[in-house]
Amino acid sequence: MQPSQRINGVFAAALTPLNEDFSIQVEALPGLLHFLAQRGCHGALLFGTTGEGPSFSAKERLRVFQAVSTLRQDLPGFKLLAGTGTPSLDDTIQLTRAAFENGFDGVVVLPPYYFRKATDEGLYAWYQNVIQKSVPGDGVLLGYHIPSISGVSLSIDLLSRLKDAFPGQFGGLKDSSGEPDYTYQLDQRFGGELIVLTGSDGLLGQALEKHASGCITAMANLFSPLLREVWDAFHAGKPYIQVQAQLIARRDILSAYAPNASILKALLPRLHDLPAWTVRPPLLPTRPELVEKALQELAEIEC
Repeated sequence: MQPSQRINGVFAAALTPLNEDFSIQVEALPGLLHFLAQRGCHGALLFGTTGEGPSFSAKERLRVFQAVSTLRQDLPGFKLLAGTGTPSLDDTIQLTRAAFENGFDGVVVLPPYYFRKATDEGLYAWYQNVIQKSVPGDGVLLGYHIPSISGVSLSIDLLSRLKDAFPGQFGGLKDSSGEPDYTYQLDQRFGGELIVLTGSDGLLGQALEKHASGCITAMANLFSPLLREVWDAFHAGKPYIQVQAQLIARRDILSAYAPNASILKALLPRLHDLPAWTVRPPLLPTRPELVEKALQELAEIEC
């Protein structure tokens, strides 16, 4: 089975439950993942940007990988991806290997984001080492293209070279650039040969039209049924523009309350029956008055 057949659909960029002392509330993860599965998600990414991934040590991530490995029995069709990219090549290799050893379906790997002037040759060597030393023959590694945050772009030529060198293990990328032109370039070069999971809720329909495999988004924590409705409508050949517009309206509201992790953790217990979790510094909780304002704005578009 090709990687693109194994990893597709609507994925949540899952929040990371935290106690007030900023430790990971590991026991809350099964409940969160069951919640996402019940609301139409095909899977979830742990320790992505919305999951505050770079804020957690390798030891903390490993503990979570081990803890959720048993979920396969309860959620056999639910796909799990792990964010394993760090600026450290060795840490990235160890985390990636551990994710696969604990049954994850794939990994999403940031480039070494401190070195913003790294060349394609250097990035190729970095990913080459990660794949050769930690990705099994049936494993799938996705790059993570989020240049506005990481400062490092994954060029079309780099992706093509990695795909040619590792056709089984290098599956594609999560594209959080928010740039329609990049989506167009991916389609022109690869068609449907790469897994492309858009990180932009407002671009899901457009990305699917350009052979994307689905999405990994922050808003799936709150509004995954809408994302799933776009996905299902597209694949059934039905109109989805109105539902897409609802997603865009919600995205426009939430974008004013960045960062995503803070506002989503504030809204989740207000909109759904889940606990309130804090964020880890340097992020700070969204101020209560802003939470109320966001709730009001979201309520107005429901009318």
